[in-house]
Amino acid sequence: MKFYVRVKTNSGKQEIVEFGDHRYLIYLKSVPEDNKANIELLNLLSKHIGVPALKLKIVSGLTSQDKVLEVQY
Repeated sequence: MKFYVRVKTNSGKQEIVEFGDHRYLIYLKSVPEDNKANIELLNLLSKHIGVPALKLKIVSGLTSQDKVLEVQY
């Protein structure tokens, strides 16, 4: 299963806006340095969809605002 995400970092809040069809806008508190925002993204999205964070993988957009994540079974 793939998730298409746009990330807004350094926003001062954690919020997930769901658009349906596995598309999300996610606001993160972390800054995009030293992989902090990606780690926060994985933890927040995993809680939202009910999958362990270790099962999520960023398959595209590691350093971009637009990311594709996939659940690894």
